[in-house]
Amino acid sequence: MATASKSNTSSASSNGKRKTTRQKHARAKPEPKQRSNPRRWSHHVMETSDAMDIQHEIFKEGSAQEIADSLKKSSARSNRRKGTPFQSAMSMLNFYINRAGRNLPKSRRTILDNAKKRLREAFGRKP
Repeated sequence: MATASKSNTSSASSNGKRKTTRQKHARAKPEPKQRSNPRRWSHHVMETSDAMDIQHEIFKEGSAQEIADSLKKSSARSNRRKGTPFQSAMSMLNFYINRAGRNLPKSRRTILDNAKKRLREAFGRKP
């Protein structure tokens, strides 16, 4: 009889509750809110995050030098950025390239890659 009570206490903690092996992050979470248009989440990020304010459609129309100059100017005057001006400008450029993905034409990708090099030069960084 003493062995039966001993086995019961081994699976229970000192306060009488049973130990669980599930971690907090593995527990069920409530359903997330549905967005109005889930395909435009990156647009929402650009509009509402602590990202800097950039010139409208600069990535679609500008040359590599225009893009670099615009990003440098925007990052220097932005009050919404968290990192250095260089980090903010390069992050915004990379964000656009990554979100465009396969839909970005090769010619435009080349211009944006050149804009990265120009941006590094504009901030005095090594290429």
